[in-house]
Amino acid sequence: MTATAATARQRAIAAPAARNPWAIAARRLWRNRIAMAALVLFGLIVAVSLAAPLYAHDIAHVNPFVNNLNGTTVVNGHTVPIMQQGGGVLKLGENPIGPTWDIQHYFLGADNLGRDVATRLLYGGRSSLEIGIGSALICCVIATVVALIAGFFGGVTDALLSRLMDLIWAFPVYLLAISISTVLLTRANGMQLGPLHLVAGSLWLPTLIIAFIYVPYVYRPVRGQVLSVVNREYVEAAIAQGASNLRLIFSEILPNVVSVVIVLFPLMIATNILTESALSFLSIGVQPPSASWGTIISDGQQLLYTRPWVSLAPGIMIVLTVLSLNVLGDGVRDALDPRAKVRGRVTAGQAAAVGGPGQFSTASVPDVPEVPDR
Repeated sequence: MTATAATARQRAIAAPAARNPWAIAARRLWRNRIAMAALVLFGLIVAVSLAAPLYAHDIAHVNPFVNNLNGTTVVNGHTVPIMQQGGGVLKLGENPIGPTWDIQHYFLGADNLGRDVATRLLYGGRSSLEIGIGSALICCVIATVVALIAGFFGGVTDALLSRLMDLIWAFPVYLLAISISTVLLTRANGMQLGPLHLVAGSLWLPTLIIAFIYVPYVYRPVRGQVLSVVNREYVEAAIAQGASNLRLIFSEILPNVVSVVIVLFPLMIATNILTESALSFLSIGVQPPSASWGTIISDGQQLLYTRPWVSLAPGIMIVLTVLSLNVLGDGVRDALDPRAKVRGRVTAGQAAAVGGPGQFSTASVPDVPEVPDR
């Protein structure tokens, strides 16, 4: 009898946790091996990038932001110059040293200014990740607040905010980012935005620009979810009990739409990293002496035939980071809304049965939009 009572007590204690939707979603995500592998990969990239100062000061013993055209390094026990005489019959020009595959001495070689590519790769990862995560966080917060206001109050408020989002989204993403970056980078004294003083070399500049241009992208699905929640029975019951607007928004509506934001967050990090890399490649993102994966690719484009690893290494890092974040985003979506995966399978099967392999059903499009390609 005592054992039975203890078992019943344990079940009673475990029942609330088992019914907790966040705990259930966490267990689903934990069982998704592909998503967990993507999370581990992204975590390794973040950890390695954060260890950039440690690698530069204690292992490679280099300064990745200072030119080293006359420097030397050690290769197979021999001291060799970093800038080596050019190849060919005439031996014209100079080429930076290639990969030594020695973690202590120019592991991935040097760029055209004699700087250690491996060290700059890690520092570039810090900049790209800071901008990607920071801009995604700012973008999701602003878009969620605007979507809550528009969807809850409706009417004129919804119409004005939605038209404003449509106006921003009407511009091509990269063209709008390039235009804003060019204007702000050419200001002599920078720009004062509250407590922030934005100058050309500040990482806040590309962070805020990228966050601004993608607000409409996050706003749309969140607003749609708010419109579907605002007329639910529990919201009407809270209104009947005399709940204030703030309580309705933050206690009744926000908890039921935050899952959409959580699913979009890793996708936005991936999108923002790609956008930052493109802007930095065009020299209107991260400014020297700071480095990002985009600036390193730009520095190595003249060395593609002689020292391809200068551009290949950051390109590989971008691919791995974006791939891991997209796979993780899909896993989070399946964990929070497993019906989306089932709906996708059912509609795909129906399309194959009715229209054959050449037909496509719009019903199979997932609830969360894919990363924009504009």
